[in-house]
Amino acid sequence: MVVKIKDNIYWVGSVDWEVREFHGYETLKGSSYNSYLIVDEKNVLIDSAKHYMFEELIEGIKTVIDPKDIDYIVVNHAEKDHSGCIGKLVKLSDAKVITNEKGKEDLNLQFNTEDWEFIIVDTGDEINIGKRTLKFIKTPMLHWPDNMVTYCIEDKILFSNDAFGQHIATSERFDYEVSSDELFDDAKEYFANILLPYKMLIPNAVNAVKGLDIDYICPSHGIIWKEKVEEILNYYMKWSSDNYKNKAVIAYDTMYNSTKKIAHAIGKGLSDEGVEVKIYNISKTPMNTIMREIIDSKYILIGSPTLNSNIYPPVAMFLAYMEGLKPDSNKLAVAFGSYGWMEMATDIIKKSFEKLNFKVIDDECLKCRFVPKEEYIKKCYEFGKKLSKITP
Repeated sequence: MVVKIKDNIYWVGSVDWEVREFHGYETLKGSSYNSYLIVDEKNVLIDSAKHYMFEELIEGIKTVIDPKDIDYIVVNHAEKDHSGCIGKLVKLSDAKVITNEKGKEDLNLQFNTEDWEFIIVDTGDEINIGKRTLKFIKTPMLHWPDNMVTYCIEDKILFSNDAFGQHIATSERFDYEVSSDELFDDAKEYFANILLPYKMLIPNAVNAVKGLDIDYICPSHGIIWKEKVEEILNYYMKWSSDNYKNKAVIAYDTMYNSTKKIAHAIGKGLSDEGVEVKIYNISKTPMNTIMREIIDSKYILIGSPTLNSNIYPPVAMFLAYMEGLKPDSNKLAVAFGSYGWMEMATDIIKKSFEKLNFKVIDDECLKCRFVPKEEYIKKCYEFGKKLSKITP
């Protein structure tokens, strides 16, 4: 269903109710590909959708204008979840493509663009489309080198592409139509799994858009921000800082519950000392959910049994995922696990911690041979209590 945002400005996107994976990110709530249509002397489509959403996108546009009458297509980011329909749209409308130099380079490498007419923009450039003026601001590495945002000056709308998005499929379009707590959790999870590696760049980007007069932030995934614009800007500043909560994330996997028992014993010790504790079985929890909690945690504890003189495969997968996202180094890290005749897993976990520059905390009770007995569990509990007193 097409949704009017302001006079002659519409959401014409598509909702992907069934998608459940995005580059390792488990999209259990689905997602959306938000395209926006501005009707003026020049008709402008801002971003598109994945290729298989083309018919849905066209049907939305048709309720407002004939798709052949699109004059400009703004490509804020060339990744195919945003640009997948561009080729067909250009062929249908003969529209000019507005993007930056990096965007053009990426589009050239993904599509046959020989017949496309490009308009290349840089930060601060403006294009008049009639009653409205579009201003462009490059936001490189949020999360590709080509990323930019588009600001409609007269309507005070920021089309922010991947910034401020969420992977959720919903029939609601605006922030005031959904639960705030759930929405900010979704936005935090998106931040932690899409933008976290480049968080050092986010304060400058947020400050750049804070200087604009904004009524709406329209991202390319999820809900449009209207009533909570200032809040999401402030959250982005908070999530991109090195500040943490008095919180511990314990992520583990287990073969015969020995590693699980260690995890819960340490967690109880931390909790009894007032630390907020989140415990996750890696095989049973989406990695993106764990990362959402890691970004503002003080402690991170990873546990694994040793298998074939190596780490348990699901834990190895999570470590590789976490290393790519590069959470801040201001964390206390603990490796623990269980084994039969030779312990190997904790050293592998520690090497991952060292790559991320975490401060590794060690203890003799963190490696258990076979089944942890009651006395061993007590030691793990006491270690948790002791850990709560350590500061980075």
